[in-house]
Parts: sequence; structure tokens; C-alpha cells
Amino acid sequence: MDISKSTTSDLKTRQRVLETAVEVFAEHGFRKATVRDICKRANANIAAINYHFRDKEGLYTAVLQYAHQCACEKYPPQLGLHGDATLEQRLLAFVRSLLLRIFDEGRHAWHGKLMSREMFEPTRALDALVENNIRPLAQQLESIVSGLLGARTNSEPVRLCTMSIVSQCVFYHHARPVVNRLYPNQKYTLKDVDRLAGHITGFSLGAIKEFKRHTMLKK
Repeated sequence: MDISKSTTSDLKTRQRVLETAVEVFAEHGFRKATVRDICKRANANIAAINYHFRDKEGLYTAVLQYAHQCACEKYPPQLGLHGDATLEQRLLAFVRSLLLRIFDEGRHAWHGKLMSREMFEPTRALDALVENNIRPLAQQLESIVSGLLGARTNSEPVRLCTMSIVSQCVFYHHARPVVNRLYPNQKYTLKDVDRLAGHITGFSLGAIKEFKRHTMLKK
């Protein structure tokens, strides 16, 4: 047997199973999705799951990281900024990229669906996703906020401001059913990202400036 052909075939099978699993898990969630359904859709046997991912949980862990990686490759937090970009420009790019990942459509929308399910029904796979994928992004935002505040990166003010910025972004996804009912004429979609990014960034910069001023007054 040609080892190179066997390896290529294995890699193709792994990728096919992975991409199919992203869709199935996004549609049904970890608990309701079945390995049998994934294998049937991917035209693979159950042995392929055991060989490449160990078990259903291993597959789901790979799925979360793969979907997040794909979304970040399409919309990186810097969005093509040059190294001499200001902190304000970096914040706008970060917020805009996060919103683009949240509102993206088509196959990349799976990332948003998977994360929504994890927020309400977290699994052990979330631990690896946070450590390997989300923490580095959080540290980038903390670095921006730290510079704007003039505070230590690991300080509570930086953490609070960082979480407030992210909260504004994810609100438009997680609270969409309520927002649609409160304001039926307002449908936030991918085309609204630039407007929302500008608002969230401006609002956050104003809040950080005021936060910093009050902190200085207390000293």
C-alpha cells in the first residue's frame, strides 16, 4: 500500500468528518447530536471518529476549536491594521472583527451558533477552547484597554472594561429575540456591523476616559 496515498485519504476523511460535525453540532448541540448521524452525513464509518478524535467529546472539542479558528482567520482582530495603529484604531478593529464573527452568515455562522449553545449548556470542551483560542484574544483586548486606561494589564479596572466591551458586542446576538420584539423595525444583520462597531467603540472610549478621570480624582 502507498503510505502517502493512505495518509492523504486519512486526512481527507478527518477533514470531511470535522466539517460535517461542525454543522451537526451547531444544529443539534453536543448532547443531541449523534456520532451515527455525523458519520452518515460525512460518508465515513464510526471507526474514523475513534481513529481521529478518540470519541464524541474529542470530536466536539476539535469542532469548537476548528470553527473558532476559521472565524478568526476570516476576521482577525487586527483586520489588516499596520503596526503603527493607534489604540483607538486597534479597539475599533477588534470590536468590528468580533461583530463580524458574530453576525457572519453561511457556513461561518456555525461558530456563533456553537458559542451560543456553549454559553447556555457549557461542556468540558469549553475549557480547551478558552485556554487555546479565547484567552489569547482576551489578552489582546486587555492590552488595548490597559493602554487606554494607563493601568496594569491584570488589574480589575482593565478586566471590567474589557468585559464591558465584549458584553456590548455579544448582546446583539444573545438578546436578538428580545431586541426583535422590542424594536420590530430594527433587524441587526451583517450590513449593520460598521455602524454598531463605531457606536460600541465610541461609547467604550468615552466610558474609559471617564473611568480614568474618576480614578485620577481619587488619587
